[in-house]
Amino acid sequence: MSGAVVSGSEAAQKAEVLVEALPYIRRFANQIVVVKYGGNALAGASESDALALFAEDIVLMQAVGMRPVVVHGGGPQISDLMARLGKTPEFRNGLRVTDAETVDIARMVLLGQVNPQIVSSINVHGPLAVGVSGADAGLIVAAPKDPELGFVGEVTAVNPEIVNRLLAQNLIPVIATIGSDASGQAYNINADTVAGAIAEALGAEKLVYLTDIEGLRRVVSDPTSLIRQTTADELDALMADGTIAGGMIPKVESCVHAVRNGVRRAHILDGRIPHVLLLEVFTDAGIGTMVSGGL
Repeated sequence: MSGAVVSGSEAAQKAEVLVEALPYIRRFANQIVVVKYGGNALAGASESDALALFAEDIVLMQAVGMRPVVVHGGGPQISDLMARLGKTPEFRNGLRVTDAETVDIARMVLLGQVNPQIVSSINVHGPLAVGVSGADAGLIVAAPKDPELGFVGEVTAVNPEIVNRLLAQNLIPVIATIGSDASGQAYNINADTVAGAIAEALGAEKLVYLTDIEGLRRVVSDPTSLIRQTTADELDALMADGTIAGGMIPKVESCVHAVRNGVRRAHILDGRIPHVLLLEVFTDAGIGTMVSGGL
């Protein structure tokens, strides 16, 4: 036998971790988990390190019988390419104003850069991941969200057949959040919103958002006020009184809608923590904020 020498206590700790994970592995076997991977969900010294850790989590989840589906955006990367091309990003209420040139840039970044990077990171571990655009096989049908925003879309329908086919073949779909209308016009859609809509359409057990905060707080400036568990009704109240605001609103609205429409649990996790997905799914303590439909 080769490799590092492990002490008895270290071996026992590892065994305890595996035993703790066992009931969760059984409970979530064959269940769909939709994971939204955001540009700000970084764990490790660099973005490549973060992506490698994320890929390990997704592959392990699949290896123990879960059926992960990855949904991603690429806001920072889109803004970076716009700047290099001499375009100034403009936002209204947290959404990017998207003219015809900008939607082309978004497609280039999401389909030509971000999606292949995630797929490649997962496929380091085997031929497991397949990149999909929301425009493929009518997966995400979109309509304009607001004429002033240009080609920013909202989800009008989800046809999950292509995702279900991939899952049936034990593959991991990696979905870029470009949708299209009946004429084939492409729209850039908020990735939080898409993740929620896809989780609902698939009847997912869990919807997980990886972001750059540890979870939701009752008092935004107070780290000790982290909300470990909450309900859709409570989140409605926190949005109404302004506690939840800005860029968190699409995420929270998607959580609320999802858990009221067939998704069992939604989670908001700090993607900067190494292996945060495994800590949430396979340990007793959990991590971040968990949302359920009611009491």
